[in-house]
Amino acid sequence: MKFQADHSNTPLVIDFDGHSTRVHLGTGEVRQHTGSLLLHAQTGQMLAWGAQDFAALQEADFAAMSALAPQVVIFGSGAKLRFAPPALSRSLMAARIGMETMDNHAACRTFNVLSAEGRDVLLALLVES
Repeated sequence: MKFQADHSNTPLVIDFDGHSTRVHLGTGEVRQHTGSLLLHAQTGQMLAWGAQDFAALQEADFAAMSALAPQVVIFGSGAKLRFAPPALSRSLMAARIGMETMDNHAACRTFNVLSAEGRDVLLALLVES
């Protein structure tokens, strides 16, 4: 018989409607956030993220991700898949943090899978106004 670790106390995205995100924080608390956010599975931190427009992304936006020191970042680039210029993610590369880019809905689904597996993953969800 094979046993799996129970990671039911990890954060999961319950709903994302394109503008706001509902998150089950793993403590039984459900929180809703409007706008861009950073959600760290390992610590359960849900933070407002200053990035609000793909064209205006800066290196400091990615430095905020690396400051949380996850193993991997799932970057939701908005309603459609767009890759940020590599120069912006230098802080992630320097810290040897992997990054995968996808549209927001795919990013939420992928985050949920990795979070449920107990991985040290950070969701960076860009919600443009």
